[in-house]
Amino acid sequence: MSLSEEKSRKKMLLGADGNALVNLVVVIAVAFVLLKFVLVIYQLGGLNVAAYEPNVFNWFAMPASLEKLLTRPWTIITSFFVHKEVISMVANLLWLWMFGYILQDLTGNRKLVPVFLYGGIAGAIAFTGMTYLLPKLRPLIDESWYYNSNAAVMAVAVATTTVAPDYRIFPMVNGGIPLWIISAIFVIVDFASIGTAPAIFISHLAGGIIGFVFIYQMRRGSDWSVPINSFFDWVLNLANPDKPAAKKKRDEFFYKVSGKAPFTKTPHITQSRIDQILDKINSQGYHLLTDEEKDILRRAANEDDL
Repeated sequence: MSLSEEKSRKKMLLGADGNALVNLVVVIAVAFVLLKFVLVIYQLGGLNVAAYEPNVFNWFAMPASLEKLLTRPWTIITSFFVHKEVISMVANLLWLWMFGYILQDLTGNRKLVPVFLYGGIAGAIAFTGMTYLLPKLRPLIDESWYYNSNAAVMAVAVATTTVAPDYRIFPMVNGGIPLWIISAIFVIVDFASIGTAPAIFISHLAGGIIGFVFIYQMRRGSDWSVPINSFFDWVLNLANPDKPAAKKKRDEFFYKVSGKAPFTKTPHITQSRIDQILDKINSQGYHLLTDEEKDILRRAANEDDL
């Protein structure tokens, strides 16, 4: 199998463990199906359908009222995983898949979920803040609820576009469409669908700002994904106590480093070494490869072409 075929196989293995994009899509879809199943039980069981929303759905959507929020603090997370309408859910999943696939391809497997979570939380905070700050919305605090993945998906879209605005998709169409054009269409459609709802508008805007700031800080050397990924690793290690703890990587030198190394090492290319590099690309992104690893990939690709 050639290097290019191996990379394609690994990238398209959507059922692989740790695929953040697939996990996000599954969680959102399952949450929607479960809530709709409960609604069907209400409808077929002769229960009061009007009671479904306050008794079930509103325990996953986030209330704008801080007093109610104190009774269900988990909703600041669950709120951007639940949807009421099929069209809204499907649209968010399609946009999430498009932008999330590219972001995961460019930055690795451990940036997508943090961007999604930060965007959703920022949207939730902005929604509550605007509901309290705007005089015309304040009387509606007890009736206002925050839900849908829009702000979180907006964060993913803006983060992806910030990483590579000239990334081209649909290459069969005149050489491809730049990503920033697709992003502009997404933003226009998203904000046009909001109408005249200032709190929702600001929540989506907050999600987009977080997506931009996340990538900006990452380029400055501050990786906001670390605390979230560390938390998930800690939870997974609780479920798997036999798994060895990950060791922090550090560079070790056995001679005084001053200028160039005393010799240039040409690493031997093996299939296992190539597999390790491809796994690193899948988990961390191509941009974190060392010069040696990039050279191995180039040499392996040249050998495949011979």
